[in-house]
Amino acid sequence: MDFRPDEMTRAFADEARTFIDEHVLPAEPVLAAQVAATPGEWTVRPVVRALQETARERGLWNLFLPPGEHGLGGGLSNLRYAPVAELTGRSPRLAPAAMNCAAPDTGNMELLAHFGTPEQRETWLEPLLDARIRSAFCMTEPGTASSDASQIGTRIHRDGGANGTGEFVVNGRKWFATGAMNPDCRLLIVMGKTDPSGPRHRQQSMLLVPRDTPGVTVVRPLTVLGYDDRDHGGHAEILFEDVRVPAANLLGELGAGFAIAQARLGPGRIHHCMRALGMAERALDLFRDRANDRIAFGGPLADKGVVRAWAAESRVEIEALRLLVLKTAWLMDTVGARKAMTEIQSIKIAVPRAVQRLLDRAIQLFGAAGLSDDHPLAEMFAAARAMRLADGPDEVHLSALGKAELRPAPTTLEGVVR
Repeated sequence: MDFRPDEMTRAFADEARTFIDEHVLPAEPVLAAQVAATPGEWTVRPVVRALQETARERGLWNLFLPPGEHGLGGGLSNLRYAPVAELTGRSPRLAPAAMNCAAPDTGNMELLAHFGTPEQRETWLEPLLDARIRSAFCMTEPGTASSDASQIGTRIHRDGGANGTGEFVVNGRKWFATGAMNPDCRLLIVMGKTDPSGPRHRQQSMLLVPRDTPGVTVVRPLTVLGYDDRDHGGHAEILFEDVRVPAANLLGELGAGFAIAQARLGPGRIHHCMRALGMAERALDLFRDRANDRIAFGGPLADKGVVRAWAAESRVEIEALRLLVLKTAWLMDTVGARKAMTEIQSIKIAVPRAVQRLLDRAIQLFGAAGLSDDHPLAEMFAAARAMRLADGPDEVHLSALGKAELRPAPTTLEGVVR
């Protein structure tokens, strides 16, 4: 396992670092001002559009999608993308959107690339790849324990026709559909039950539902620890009442919704972890500056033993988890996400927890200022805490990983090294 960046990786990472340092980070106060000037809007702000044009010119566009997938090309392998994605995490509000590598569109584009028909890709994937529209993923529900996807209450039934004809009718309620408040959000990928009495993991299917379909009602925006994430489309509660779409809007096969969701969540989890490490690095930069500049009890905070211990613990955690993320990326490239599931679950458990701890230390060091929006720490902390629920809560991953760990040990070196 050689995780050293090759020439291509270094070139893209250097370009991304320059773009973020020279264009993205200076644009953060501009974005804040534009959001404040238009408090009732959920649209993509002009500064984001300008950054997107610069990112295109620099070749930093759609890098999340591995090359050659369904003839799309243009992206990087997971291992090569990891350092770039980490850099985007230094500015989580701006950098991913600027490079068209922001959730939930990335996961939805991957679903369309893997499971969409040629017609579905032409209608939805092409404009998403071009950032002409946004999309949302509708899986989580307010009335069920969504950590157990078999309990999903949204119902999808066929009305008339067979062999791809007729319509599907959707009834249910979803929430925390990220991006759905944005008027540019034109597509909702909806998971619901098409066969409630079938095998547990064959009951669900996924539909492509245009946001303007009659019966779709965006009920309200939701917040995450007080943040509405207005700058990238917010998080919506959505009601589906007798929503009719053509049977041709079925994504993949009937009853394949659970498997499709797992295919989507694997890459999504590693992308979240990559970006979270970038948040951690920026927080540690802020920590370092604050510790050296702030004087208390006769000297700089950097001279205090507890502050040095916090800094050391933070560096150790970042370095260790970066190696685990890179190993996971390498496995996804070489053996596929299914065989890398142990590592995917490991990073999904470990990275958000560690980054949350690191951000908590930084907030403590900053004192009252760390709780304010004068610095990005509080918003990053909210994002890290939310990651422990997004794409499956810690407890579900711990249970699955523990089950795998308690199986009989591998009997060959290959089984140990992977």
